[in-house]
Amino acid sequence: MAKALVTGASSGIGRDIAKELSKRGYDIILVARNEEKLNEVAKEIKTKVQIIPMDISIVDNCKKIYDLVDDIDILVNNAGFGVFGRFTNTDLDREVQLINTNVTAVHVLTKLFLKKMVKKDSGYILNVSSIAGHLPGPLMAAYYSSKHYVYILSASINEELKKSKSNVRVGTLNPGPVRTNFNKVANVKFDLKSLSSDYVARYTVDKMLQGKTDITPGFSIKILRFLGKIAPTNIASKVVYSTQKRRE
Repeated sequence: MAKALVTGASSGIGRDIAKELSKRGYDIILVARNEEKLNEVAKEIKTKVQIIPMDISIVDNCKKIYDLVDDIDILVNNAGFGVFGRFTNTDLDREVQLINTNVTAVHVLTKLFLKKMVKKDSGYILNVSSIAGHLPGPLMAAYYSSKHYVYILSASINEELKKSKSNVRVGTLNPGPVRTNFNKVANVKFDLKSLSSDYVARYTVDKMLQGKTDITPGFSIKILRFLGKIAPTNIASKVVYSTQKRRE
C-alpha cells in the first residue's frame, strides 16, 4: 500500500490533504504538535493511519520522524504559520520559531526523504509555499520571505531531478487565502475571497497525481501571481503594504 506523510496535519489544508490522499488509497502518517487533534483527524482517515505528535521546529525532531518512518511515497510539508506586524515590532523569538517551522523543517525533511526517494527512483514531495512567496511582504516580512525560500528551494531541486532523469518530483502548493486557523494565528484578515481547505486539498491532490509541480488553486490567485511577476518590486511592495495595512 502506498504511504503519505503530512505535517501540520491537525487542521486546515494539511488535514484535508491527508483525508483526500486516504480517499485515493494511501495509508497516512499524520504529524503535528497537538496529539489530541491528531487523534481526531485519525478517526476521519479511512485507510491505515499513524500519528506522530512532534514539534518540527526542532531539527532533531525532524530527524526522529525520519527514523520512525520506514518508507513513504508522498511527503507533504504543510506545517507553517505567519506573524503580522512591522518588522521592528514583531517578537524575535516568535519569528525564529516561524523560520524553524516554515523553512528549516521543510529543508531538513525534504533532504532526508528525498535521498531515499531518489534511490528507489519514485516519490513526490509537496512543499506548501503561498502566493506570498511570489511577492514582497511588508508587515509580514518573515512569513513572505519564508515562503519564497520554500518555492525557490523546491523549484531548484525539481530541476536537478529532471536533469538527472529521475522520476521523483518536488512541487509547491501556492495558495492564496484559505479558510483555516492560519488567519487567527497570524492575527490578520484577508481582503480576497478565501477558498475552502477541502477544495484546495482536492485540487492539489488531483494535480500532484498528474505529476504537476507548480500548483496554484483559484483563478484570482493565478492572476495575482502573474501581476506579481511583471510588477516592479517597489510598486508591488507599495500595493502589498497598503493591502496589509487595512488588515490591522
